[in-house]
Amino acid sequence: MKLTTKNVMLVCVIMALAASLVYLLMFLNILIPDELASEEGLPPFFLIIPGGYLLGGLLVLVKKRWLWITGAAVNTFTICVFYATYAVRPAIMLSAAGLLTKIAQVILEIGLIYLVVTYKRNKTAA
Repeated sequence: MKLTTKNVMLVCVIMALAASLVYLLMFLNILIPDELASEEGLPPFFLIIPGGYLLGGLLVLVKKRWLWITGAAVNTFTICVFYATYAVRPAIMLSAAGLLTKIAQVILEIGLIYLVVTYKRNKTAA
């Protein structure tokens, strides 16, 4: 696959949708680490996370550099919070949900940084 802006954007969208799906499966108690499982499940506000990745993934296609920068910043924050929160709990960090979301998020982050750095803005002659 040739490394083009369009292909990188497609990979970013797929990774955001993959992260969104895993977070949704966690909310539905289908794919959740044992240490986080409870009869009550995750609180309703947890749906903000998969919704954010779904919306953010689709916004990648808008081709706005400021959206990519914002997405990269929010994604970095999410990854950092995960590692800060669960650094001493390897059962969560190495769970299927933990690994799948972080792999998708890291690939998404690399793609967003690539887009931010390489995207050429159309400038009109003044």
